[in-house]
Amino acid sequence: MDPKDATAAATNRVRDVGAFIREQRKTAQLSLRKLAALAGVSNPYLSQIERGLRKPSAEILQSIAAALRISAETLYVRAGILEEREGDLTSAILSDTSLTDAQRRALLEVYRSFRSSEPGQE
Repeated sequence: MDPKDATAAATNRVRDVGAFIREQRKTAQLSLRKLAALAGVSNPYLSQIERGLRKPSAEILQSIAAALRISAETLYVRAGILEEREGDLTSAILSDTSLTDAQRRALLEVYRSFRSSEPGQE
C-alpha cells in the first residue's frame, strides 16, 4: 500500500471512531462532560477524539466503551486496532446505534441462550 494511502486510511479511521463515539454518546443522552468524567478523560481530549483530531489508545477506547456500555471490540475495530470478524453477530448487535441498551442486552441474551442450547454445545 502506498504510504499516502496508508496515512489517509489511518486518518479516516480516527475520524470514523470519533464520529462513532459522538453518535453513541448522543444516543446514550450523555453530555461531552459527563462521558469524559465517566471515561476518566478530560473534556478537551474527548472533544478532540470525537472530532477526529486525536487517535486514542486502546486503553482510552476501553474506558470510553465501558462508559458508553458498548463493546470495546467495536471501538477497536473502528479504530483499526482489531480486524472485523466476518459474521460476528455479537459485534453487530453491540454496534447497532438504532438499538437501545436494553434492546442490545435482550438480543444478546437470546442469542447466547440459543448458542448454548445448540447440539454439541452443552
